[in-house]
Amino acid sequence: MPKFFKSLNPYTQEIIGEYMEASEVELEVKLEWAQNAQRDWAKRSFAERATCFEHLAQYLREHKTELALLMTQEMGKILPEALGEIEKCAGQCSHYAQHAEALLQAENIPTDATTYSGVSYEPIGIIMASMPWNFPFWQVFRYGVPALMAGNVTLLKHAPNVFGCALAIERGFRAAGFPEGVFQAIIADVDAVQRLVADDRVGMVTLTGSERAGASVAALAGSHLKKSVLELGGSDALIVLPDADLDKAAAAAVQSRMMNAGQVCIAAKRFLVHQDVKAAFTEKILTLIQGLTQGDPLDAGTKMGPLARIDLAEGLERQLHKALAQGATLLCGGKRDGCNFQPTLLDNVSPDSVVFKEETFGPLAAIATFASEEEAIQLANASRYGLSAAIWTQDLDKAKSIGRQLEVGSVFVNAVVRSDSRLPIGGVKKSGYGRELSEAGIKEFCTVKTHYINS
Repeated sequence: MPKFFKSLNPYTQEIIGEYMEASEVELEVKLEWAQNAQRDWAKRSFAERATCFEHLAQYLREHKTELALLMTQEMGKILPEALGEIEKCAGQCSHYAQHAEALLQAENIPTDATTYSGVSYEPIGIIMASMPWNFPFWQVFRYGVPALMAGNVTLLKHAPNVFGCALAIERGFRAAGFPEGVFQAIIADVDAVQRLVADDRVGMVTLTGSERAGASVAALAGSHLKKSVLELGGSDALIVLPDADLDKAAAAAVQSRMMNAGQVCIAAKRFLVHQDVKAAFTEKILTLIQGLTQGDPLDAGTKMGPLARIDLAEGLERQLHKALAQGATLLCGGKRDGCNFQPTLLDNVSPDSVVFKEETFGPLAAIATFASEEEAIQLANASRYGLSAAIWTQDLDKAKSIGRQLEVGSVFVNAVVRSDSRLPIGGVKKSGYGRELSEAGIKEFCTVKTHYINS
């Protein structure tokens, strides 16, 4: 019997879509399409590929409202954030359309070859991708645009609760003039990922998701001698030094932690605050958090929608109760109604607390105090994750020194951590490996080929 996936509106719990799992025959057809499409797509010039992506950017902007509405209905993101996500995807298309050829320019490397020696960057082939639900469009475009501009094609296995978004993205690629088979969404569960990664026609796998999912995919890819790029969980520290602009730091902390209802890998989840400014900083963020309006994500006045699924809300609730039992102090929030979880602030959180050691994927922030820069660095690094971090201080030399000692993939000073097409993003430790975006990101999806010519 075929398996069906249901998409539920997390705010109303209404069924908004039902999708039938792809059969083995359908998966085989998609693989054949992808293989045939890649041979042609790789031969096309950068200019031809760029034209398709400029058309896709135009399509996204023309259909921004309906695509954002679908995103809001499927996973609860407030509408302004959903609209911004679609615009960011359009910008990603234009960025790589304009810069991919220069980023992948063959390099002349002088050796003792009498004619030429150097390297070129060639497509890998079929990229198998498993993407999460929290940014259902951006996560796909973040890997997909550079991967395809490099001459690859892709099979996307999206999270089941946003299969509607996956199919909408596929329709967008078709409407923009991409050849059949270059971008294909797969309606399937994790078993299909295992089957596809094992197939010799698939050249590489990329995953954004949990630490557990990443470990599983990495092991599977490794067993088949295939490259993988993983962007996994995070428990980012936001360090507030005593000379920080507390108003700006507090606003940034709340924005970072509560955006997308806290369902952001690179959100600031641990607020590490110097003891001299802890009371003042706590008062400021408490006021800002209590001012957030929860409700229908389609309403203009709503600042925070629901979590994407009921199991996610229940999991966060369990973490909260355990943290309180471990000695944390509840300053605000803490109540759950279905998928709606109140913005929550905890104080007196120790490094042994569950909300310090584990990733909290929802609107829950934890405050810890430090007395010295050395202690701040130690606390920040006291996590198995290493995605990113933020430092707030007016002493930029000090910030640079601290930043070099943090075990993370990105450090932002006096700014909210965010992704940008021009800068690489990725983690260390249990936050994964490899990079997306920028020159580093597009080259992840390439084979580096050496050329040595002796006349």
